[in-house]
Amino acid sequence: MNRREFGNLFGLGLLATSLPVAIAACNPTETTSEAPEPDDAPAATIDETPREDGFAALGTVTDLDSDGYLAKKGFIAGPVIVIRDPAAADSVIALNSMCTHQGCSVEWKDDAFACPCHGSKFNTDGSVATGPATDPLASYEAIIDGDLVLVKAT
Repeated sequence: MNRREFGNLFGLGLLATSLPVAIAACNPTETTSEAPEPDDAPAATIDETPREDGFAALGTVTDLDSDGYLAKKGFIAGPVIVIRDPAAADSVIALNSMCTHQGCSVEWKDDAFACPCHGSKFNTDGSVATGPATDPLASYEAIIDGDLVLVKAT
């Protein structure tokens, strides 16, 4: 047997052993129709349509209390982050979540709004605690109504 015949037979054998794998990959996988577990249940959607008074729902008080904050970049009024007011537990504070330095989204960490991009920190009233940002975060009017956190959208 010469090299060419050996190469042809080896290639044919390789192809033949790969064929079952290729066929199995083309077959659809079986799916089960089991009910989702309670933890897998989709979160309830919040109607963000502004009310007559101009407030729109951002999220639930339950989510606010469990996560420590609510945030949404695509909120109708603009990017927003909401926390409970440390001075009044029945009130909330809502600020624009875009850092005034270069527009990164601030996060609620260690009792301050922190920018992960360049290290700016903001106090709960939106004022600058540490730079490089020099301008405060804009504030929104926000209230709690039942189990909803509402932010003034207009």
